[in-house]
Parts: sequence; structure tokens; C-alpha cells
Amino acid sequence: MKKLFALLAVFGMLSFGTTVMAQEAETAEPAAEEVAATEEVAAEDEVAAAPAEEEVSIHKTLKTKFVEGGVGWMLPVLACLVLGLAISIERIIYLTAADTNNKKLLAKVEDALAKGGVEEAKNVCRNSRGPVASIFYQGLLRYDEGTEMVEKSVVSYGSVMMGQLESGLTWISLFIALSPSLGFMGTVVGMIGAFDSIQAMGDISPIAVAGGIKVALLTTLFGLIAAVILQVFYNYIVVKIDGIVNKMEDASISLMDIITKYKANH
Repeated sequence: MKKLFALLAVFGMLSFGTTVMAQEAETAEPAAEEVAATEEVAAEDEVAAAPAEEEVSIHKTLKTKFVEGGVGWMLPVLACLVLGLAISIERIIYLTAADTNNKKLLAKVEDALAKGGVEEAKNVCRNSRGPVASIFYQGLLRYDEGTEMVEKSVVSYGSVMMGQLESGLTWISLFIALSPSLGFMGTVVGMIGAFDSIQAMGDISPIAVAGGIKVALLTTLFGLIAAVILQVFYNYIVVKIDGIVNKMEDASISLMDIITKYKANH
């Protein structure tokens, strides 16, 4: 599953990068003829231009701003966003599958113990999905070693399952930190370019510094947008993990009560 999301993320990033680079090549051509043509069309039909502007999609606007911000700086930010989203979606799918009905599982285990003993309860856990079923199975494996060993096994394997639930969070945190950092780096480079233009011209001209400042602002903007989006997914995943862990702890306590009751009757 992780490899599939990684491949999709890389493919999407490369496709978008190819599109925006082609758009940048088109916009890099001399603009004198385009300006003349635009003025001529506006003179002939000024009213028809307004609806055309309204029909410009958000997607096209974002691509235009992406190119204007400089593909060299925007692509790393896009890579952080795409890879972070891929990991986040994979984690959400995994956690959704791991969030099972623990009360139903406990009822099945208790019923299996009453009817078929420990082996039947093991079969129930083996055939059930989710981290709680795995923890129950590990605990029941140590049933013959005493209640204390069952409890230690449940606690130890619970820590292992918690580590699996939290897998991938470090990478999401990394992309959250990298996105604005790359944006700020683009800001610094853009401002340096603006001051270089001022130095070369020997005069402060709005035209000379506008390009560098625009790159600076756009890279910062896209970096912050990427970080905010990933932060929302990160917080949702953390809340999801906390909920599953709380259910795991509650179910483990209930399992120990069931096992203690079963031992007392046998």
C-alpha cells in the first residue's frame, strides 16, 4: 500500500511539473507581440473580455502563480505537499481499518472461552483484524504461564502496535517543516535578486525589484499553504491514533478481567 501511494505521488508530481515547465517556456517568449495583440482585441471588443476573465479557473490561476514563483523553488514545495498527502492518506486508510468494534470482539472472545476454551478464543482473535485482536492473541498465547505473564505480554505487544499506528508521522512532520522553510528560502533568494537588480541599475526602480519581490512572496505563500494542509491531516491522524490507543487500553483491561474470571471458574 505504501509503495502504491509513493508511486502515485511521484507520478502526480512529475506530471504537474512537466505541465508547469511547459507553461513557463511559453510565458518566457518575448511579450511585445502578445501585448500588441491584446490591446487590439481589447479595442475591438472590450465587453467580451470580462466574461473570459471570469471563466479563468482556480486551477489555471494556481498554475500561473506557480510558474511565476519559479519552478526551481516551487517544485520542492510541491514535492513536500504531494508526498505528505500520500503518506497521510495511506495512514488514514490504515487507521480506519484498524479502528474495529472492540466490544463485539470482547464478546466473541468471552463466548469462545466459555464454549471452547483458550484455543477457541485464539482462533477468534486470529481470524479478526485490527491491533486489538493481535494484542488479545499474544496475551492468550501466554495463558498457561499465568495471569502476570499474560498482562506483560499484552502491555509489551500493545507498545509494538502503538509504534505501527504512529508509523509515518515523522515523515509528515518533516514535510510540514520543510514546506515553509523552502518557501522562506525562495523569499531570501528573490530578495537577493531584487537587490542585485537595483545594484546593476544603480537606481531603485519598481520594475527592477518587482520580479524578485514577487518570487519571494509567491514561494512563501505556497510553502505556507502546503504546511497548513499537511498540518490539518497530521492533527486528524494524531487524534485518530489517540482514539485507537485509548480503545486498545480499555479493551486490554477488559480482556484481563475476562481471563481472571475464566481462571477462577477453571
